Amino acid sequence: MSSIQHQHDILIIGSGAAGMTLALKLGEQHDIAMLCKEAPNEGSTWYAQGGVAAVLDEYDSVQSHIDDTLQTGAGLCHEDVVSFTVGNSAATIEWLVDLGVKFDRSADSNAFHLTKEGGHSHRRVIHAADATGREIGETLSSHLAQRSNVSIFQHLMAVDLITLDKLGQKGKDCIGAYALNRLSGEVETFRAKCIVLATGGASKVYLYTSNPDTASGDGVAMAWRAGCRVANLEFNQFHPTCLYHAEARSFLLSEALRGEGARLLRSDGSTFMQHFHPSAELAPRDIVARAIDHEMKRLGCDCVYLDISHKPREMIISHFPNIHKTCLELGMDMTLEPIPVVPAAHYTCGGVMTSMNGLTDLPNLYAIGESSFTGLHGANRMASNSLLECMVFATAAAKHIESSQGSIARPQQRAVAIPPWDHSQVTNSDEDVIISHNWDELRRFMWDYVGIVRTDKRLQRARRRVQLLQQEVTEYYSNYRISNDLIELRNLIQVAELMIRCAIARKESRGLHYTLDYPDALPKAADTILVPPSFG
Repeated sequence: MSSIQHQHDILIIGSGAAGMTLALKLGEQHDIAMLCKEAPNEGSTWYAQGGVAAVLDEYDSVQSHIDDTLQTGAGLCHEDVVSFTVGNSAATIEWLVDLGVKFDRSADSNAFHLTKEGGHSHRRVIHAADATGREIGETLSSHLAQRSNVSIFQHLMAVDLITLDKLGQKGKDCIGAYALNRLSGEVETFRAKCIVLATGGASKVYLYTSNPDTASGDGVAMAWRAGCRVANLEFNQFHPTCLYHAEARSFLLSEALRGEGARLLRSDGSTFMQHFHPSAELAPRDIVARAIDHEMKRLGCDCVYLDISHKPREMIISHFPNIHKTCLELGMDMTLEPIPVVPAAHYTCGGVMTSMNGLTDLPNLYAIGESSFTGLHGANRMASNSLLECMVFATAAAKHIESSQGSIARPQQRAVAIPPWDHSQVTNSDEDVIISHNWDELRRFMWDYVGIVRTDKRLQRARRRVQLLQQEVTEYYSNYRISNDLIELRNLIQVAELMIRCAIARKESRGLHYTLDYPDALPKAADTILVPPSFG
């Protein structure tokens, strides 16, 4: 048994924009622990290229941003949540600027340079070249390093949440979490008055993804097992333009390229997006991804091409220095030639159900960022609304945690002993090939059967396969010492099963969920809500 136990006021699981914003918004009198699966700079935030959508221009308006978000969300966005998020966009950017985030400015006026992306009717995406996430992440991280009340634990991966009922007590309160120390192999115990899931999405469930390896749906899986409802997990956004190259692992070509005039081409150089949507290359992501998928299948080709070479070389290099550099390293000059691209899984629109302040179904447990379902994105996330959501809802959660209704202010449950993690009844595995094989099988059938275009038959095949994997991994988990790969596989299989159930339940095509069996949208839009057996 591992005897290492930690006691803190607040436990934040995840170190991206949502988790760091929350830590900075909370008062310095609180003792905060932050768990990072790897190094703090390995989450999706650090890979975000495009920017943050916000109303900053006199020709734009809050209502226009709201309308665009609702339109992109295909009837499923919660209007009150959209209004709340967009209404706080300017204040969020002001906070980032005050912290020192260096957003690009126009050379002639020194005003912020705003770009336009799919679904937006105005230029409202503020950015730092083509590495906005990294700039925001580095700035937030530098301020966090100055906080003596925040302890950052690197290479610790949460295994499961600890609730009163799991300990045989009355109540569903979440009081901590077990976490695997990936360096020592020991499982450590974290007790806290308040636990916040900021673990990101689950796009690693697919064979091709733009996300880093950390995007394994950990928060969603843990919350479900603890008794939280989840919603709308059938809506998985596929980014239309990931670089197609054997040596380019999950490299994204920002939507801002199309915002600045890049065109999608077939291999013969002809354009095709005008045949799928009036906005052509600036159509919402679901439409662009399906159009590319359609052309690739129709023509039997491995990719299409993204071309911005008709624009001035200086503009391309100044706006997209990192993309340009990466392409050059791979032998391609985007200032001179089209670049091969394919769609890849990019963003999980559904997640753990929360209130407007990030509170889940369990007392003391919050979820923010991509792991949460707030109702903002509906059936399709509009470009650059994700970083905005992270920071707006982290701020809301911080206010609630410190309010009279929050976990910190309320009287705490009686001291309940949390037993250390017990691995005395398990052995070291001599069959890790099972993990690698099941990992590969899962990601392949999710890509083939629960991908950009779906059918009932494909979804039923996926459900049968995921049920078999669940049985195998449950048996494996019960008999062998846990490892990072096993925990991630267990979580991915759980989230995949929830995604498949949500997709089967939706008998229509809407936004990111497109099925050949039900090609039309139903007259009334409704969320897909799944309730765990342990709910209530």
